[in-house]
Amino acid sequence: MTEYKNYLANQVMMGKMNRREFMGRAAALGLTISAAGTLFSTSAAAQEPKRGGHLKLGLEGASATDSLDPAKALSQFLFCANRNWGDMLVESDPLTGAAVPALAESWEPSPDAAVWTFKIRKGVMFHDGKEMTIDDVVKTLQRHTDEKSESGALGVLKSIKTIEEKGGDLVVTLTEGNADLPLLLTDYHLIIQPGGGYENSTAAIGTGPYKLTSFEAGVRATFERNPNDWNAAKRGFVDSIEMIAMNDATARIAALSSGQVHYINRVDPKTVNLLKRAPTVEILSTSGRGHYVFIMHCNTAPFDNNDLRLALKYSMDRENMVKTILGGYGKVGNDFPINETYALFPEGIEQRAYDPDKAAFHYKKSGHSGPVLLRTSDVAFPGAVDAAVLYQDSAKKAGIEIEVKREPGDGYWSNVWNVQPFSTSYWGGRPTQDQMYSTAYLSTADWNDTRFLRPDFDKLLLEARSELDETKRKDMYRTMATMVRDEGGLILPMFNDFVNASTKQVKGYVHDIGNDMSNGYVATRVWLDA
Repeated sequence: MTEYKNYLANQVMMGKMNRREFMGRAAALGLTISAAGTLFSTSAAAQEPKRGGHLKLGLEGASATDSLDPAKALSQFLFCANRNWGDMLVESDPLTGAAVPALAESWEPSPDAAVWTFKIRKGVMFHDGKEMTIDDVVKTLQRHTDEKSESGALGVLKSIKTIEEKGGDLVVTLTEGNADLPLLLTDYHLIIQPGGGYENSTAAIGTGPYKLTSFEAGVRATFERNPNDWNAAKRGFVDSIEMIAMNDATARIAALSSGQVHYINRVDPKTVNLLKRAPTVEILSTSGRGHYVFIMHCNTAPFDNNDLRLALKYSMDRENMVKTILGGYGKVGNDFPINETYALFPEGIEQRAYDPDKAAFHYKKSGHSGPVLLRTSDVAFPGAVDAAVLYQDSAKKAGIEIEVKREPGDGYWSNVWNVQPFSTSYWGGRPTQDQMYSTAYLSTADWNDTRFLRPDFDKLLLEARSELDETKRKDMYRTMATMVRDEGGLILPMFNDFVNASTKQVKGYVHDIGNDMSNGYVATRVWLDA
């Protein structure tokens, strides 16, 4: 609660929330007007941003195959790097997940939510000195709806019929109504680029608070402050940023503890107590929508057998996973990718528990024999290799043999994830249920990493998207969740907290439910207190 209160006051100080909004949210917390006013004056004053300094981040998730084309961004490293130089039309509120303006100042839907008109911000300059135009916006979105772009956002934009400029505004027409469209446009691939990025998608020229000065895939990226940032009052407090690829967890901890970097991501919960002993270090743990997963391809033998998939699901000891792998920094999952942070969460679905007898029953019914090959790597998620071994042990009690193959971290996201039929992975979640399902479970989605190919699911997803009656829509989401849980290739043992760490020089860190590393904005939001 204290952290939430301080965050509210800090938002006022940074110009992201006016006093009226602050008082309203404070009242929702049960504070009196007097207490809220005192909180505003004391906490906000203590959180005044400072300018200057060189911020160094040691980040896991880089690969030699990383591309600066936002459409093809896969790694955690790029997720953060691209936030430094690029902007989307819409952002999401760190606390509520609601859509908030960015390059789009405002938007208005038609009564059936099938036609959306966006007012585009004027006077915004690209890093190359050219002013952003409505044509740049139109072409950017068009490129990401083109299958040739191989965009990770292709699945969530499938329902777009036309993208055009009308009277200086952006007008997006959908094949059916979608009340979530502004939130879909927060997808981190949808960075607005000059000419839409058709000519040079990897130039990293955007409208963000920092300019890219160097990039070596899998090694490092450096940035300098953009002097023409349209939103300079609210972000971009340090002078320069250096992001160093550190895929080894031990190296990241050593670098932070010794002061070589100011911030690291993906802290293994098992090392939290060790890091807490360092007087210069602060643990940054944020609950959200992220989840660690074991994924099976439903269309590839032997995983095309649902009894085998159910056997493997019942073989997972979720409680032990949360305790052992997350150190308690997370919650038990239920084999569908939605938790209570989402609007219209499907309540009342029975929690799947570890049950060796049920696992053995379904395993025998499947007719499968011999080991099941599971591929994993340290980069899949913190503790992924240990999680695979733990899973191996729990499955053994059901008479199921799992062979764990440890793969190299470099190339894992291009050679194993979404390629091999059974592997470990993670998802950072998405702003809406529709976007999560459209990105990873729609039959036509590029990132359908479980090969969940169900026309009846696709039909229900599209119907829910345009359903304005929230009660009906919630029922649809419940049916979809049950389908994924009982018939899909997803084993979701745990929703993870995002556990990162920084030196105590780092101030203003925003805990964002959207995704890890302050939803990727960490370097643009924090400042250094020497």
